[in-house]
Amino acid sequence: MVEKRESMLSELDYTKAQLIFFYIIVLLSLDVLNPVKIFLHVFPAISPLHIATLAIGCMAYTFIMNLRPLIYFSTKVFFHSILSIFFNDVQVVGRENIPKYGPVIFTANHANQFMDGLMIMCTCQRTISYLVAEKSWYRPVIGHLAWAMGGVPVKRAQDSAMKGSGSITVATEPADDDVIHVVGKGTKFSTELKVADKIRFPKSALGIKVASIENDEAMCLKVEDGVLDAIATQPFPDDYVTFDILPRIDQKDVFKNVLEKLASGGTIGIFPEGGSHDRTDLLPLKVGVALIAYSELEKDGINVPIVPVGLNYFRAHRFRGKATVEFGSPTYIEPGTLKDYQKGGADKRRVCNSLLTRIENSMRSVIVSVPDYDTMQVIHAARRLYREDGITQTAEERQDMGRRFAEGYKRMLLSVNGEPPKEWLDLQSRLLAYQKELTALGIRDYQVVGLDYEEAELGDGQSKGETVLHRMNIVGHITHLLFIGMLAALPAMLLNLPVGLASRIYSNRKRKAALAASKVKVKGYDVMLSERVLCSIVLVPTLWVTYAALLFFFTNLDGPALAVCVTSFPLFSYWSIMAAESGMVDVKDLRPYVMKLIPSARRRLTALPATRKALRKDLRKMIRLIGPTLGELYYGKQLDWQKITLETRKMTSSTELESKKDE
Repeated sequence: MVEKRESMLSELDYTKAQLIFFYIIVLLSLDVLNPVKIFLHVFPAISPLHIATLAIGCMAYTFIMNLRPLIYFSTKVFFHSILSIFFNDVQVVGRENIPKYGPVIFTANHANQFMDGLMIMCTCQRTISYLVAEKSWYRPVIGHLAWAMGGVPVKRAQDSAMKGSGSITVATEPADDDVIHVVGKGTKFSTELKVADKIRFPKSALGIKVASIENDEAMCLKVEDGVLDAIATQPFPDDYVTFDILPRIDQKDVFKNVLEKLASGGTIGIFPEGGSHDRTDLLPLKVGVALIAYSELEKDGINVPIVPVGLNYFRAHRFRGKATVEFGSPTYIEPGTLKDYQKGGADKRRVCNSLLTRIENSMRSVIVSVPDYDTMQVIHAARRLYREDGITQTAEERQDMGRRFAEGYKRMLLSVNGEPPKEWLDLQSRLLAYQKELTALGIRDYQVVGLDYEEAELGDGQSKGETVLHRMNIVGHITHLLFIGMLAALPAMLLNLPVGLASRIYSNRKRKAALAASKVKVKGYDVMLSERVLCSIVLVPTLWVTYAALLFFFTNLDGPALAVCVTSFPLFSYWSIMAAESGMVDVKDLRPYVMKLIPSARRRLTALPATRKALRKDLRKMIRLIGPTLGELYYGKQLDWQKITLETRKMTSSTELESKKDE
């Protein structure tokens, strides 16, 4: 089921609101029907001021008693307008998977910093309280908005990270008691570290728990999931490396607030990866979400549904991008595992890790995860070429096909032990080369189909009428572009251009700073749109106030005229954005014709339709050859993506174990 972004009110509520509004207009228009006028006529001792004072008092009482819901509602309305400005299209898939009543934990991938929370907030009818990093809680604007949304501040270990003294080397094999021995050089383990603190290696996001400290230059680390893999990336045991210290954080108060909210039927939003990033796959999940779910089951006997949310962005860091929000099927704790959780120790870790694995699988079922950017480019190109031309896919169909290609790609790699045949590599190289050629020429794949049609339509056998219609179409694009440009030029230059340029420079600086401070970001694109929105929220009203002051001091406009001008700023600003976007569509449509004026580009454009046809033919041939080996992924109509992703992970783990045995 695919739905467009819904309004704040349901269709029935909206109809009721309209009827009530017009009923009030009728009452105010006719004194004979006005109940207040009738009441005052019957009781002349009571004045209109008495009635007004009583009503104002009731309004104030109602407002104060419902302050938080009203603030949340107002914040949600505000961010609906923000999303409509900064995103061209937001579509929602699977809203029927959200429980209508009772407590819920939403777990989402974290691909676009602060925009992720807003995206879920504006596409979900439930009121959500997010766990917010304490570092963000105290930021101007962000902290105030988080409070308005009912957020719960959380102190993260990585926000308190500090550089450890000296350097360390680590044994590559664990001891018999599942610990790893660490030897330091110039270190101060006894004074800088405590048992249960964590350390982090260079270029690694994983914190490894300290099991014991022997002296300033010797300690042991606990062997947990991912630890040996992190150690394998370092030059141990021959070389020494620097390390970061992540102090243990006591989250008792946070857990108390969260459990109280869940017990009262509220909902919690969590990003279990721990921080935003621009990678193409999930980061390892933090165990906090599993602890919260088990604690609520233990304390109040409530098995809280854990609903995965997939945030899938297209051009996430750019203005007027697109997004698909997908809500997956809920995950529940297996009630029989509560006894093991209550035992503590190894049993508690085992059931929490098992639940965390199931949560991770459910999150993968609502996103399209791939190993790297090149693979993502290949999958996007393959999906576009494989589908039928001229057919518009729904968001659900796009998600389904993208996941089929992604999971199929992973399984094909596993089936050949990571060494694909030459034919496969050649096809992959051709897909990437085709995508790069489109980027270099500045056109899209659907326009290549248009070039092919144009060559067929305007070939040697073209009619005079077809030629005239074709040229009229080009003239129409140019005329529309010029008309839109003239209308939008002035408001765009005065109201949008200053803010756009300033926010772009600001967000790029923030991106570089975030990239330098992060261990997991690739290019830091995940922070750009959030920072641009924050900058715009501050600069836009500042610019309007500045223009209002200039009009007041340097023109002869009277009060009403000045008010009309100032209140028109939002309308003209939004209209110029829509007009500019419409003009950009014309620019994109005209670009192939402009490029044909350049001889070298004309030859490349002429060759593209044939290249596309050959690629499409070879791609479909390859899929027909390999597809049947993928079973349900190829033949299935409705797939259980949680089951599919779990099977792929099991296949990956099995292959890795076999590889280690061979070594």
